[in-house]
Amino acid sequence: MDQLATLTLMDLVRGAGKTREAQAPGLAREVAVAEAAAIFKALGHEGRLRILCHLAGGECSVSQLENLIDARQSVVSQHLARLRADQLVQFRRDGQTIYYSIRDARVADLLQAFVIGKGAAAGR
Repeated sequence: MDQLATLTLMDLVRGAGKTREAQAPGLAREVAVAEAAAIFKALGHEGRLRILCHLAGGECSVSQLENLIDARQSVVSQHLARLRADQLVQFRRDGQTIYYSIRDARVADLLQAFVIGKGAAAGR
């Protein structure tokens, strides 16, 4: 447990530079918990959640996201910066346009199960 106590949250999320199989017994579960906590923390903000829900439908440009969530560019950019820092989205540049997409399919699956799917079921 001393090894675990000296690791930061980011060390846990990154696996302290080791594969899960090479980590001490029990540490792999702690890494998984830390990863899940980081994902749920990012999903805990309505603006970021709305962005991710739109991205679950496919890649969007920053200006498309501005229109979809009806927010200023600066607000959308701040949310996207946080989602990039949490490694939940990835981006590509095409000229001056930046397109974002969900980086981890597990996040898209989670959104589909708990948010997007619920909205579709409510519309029936």
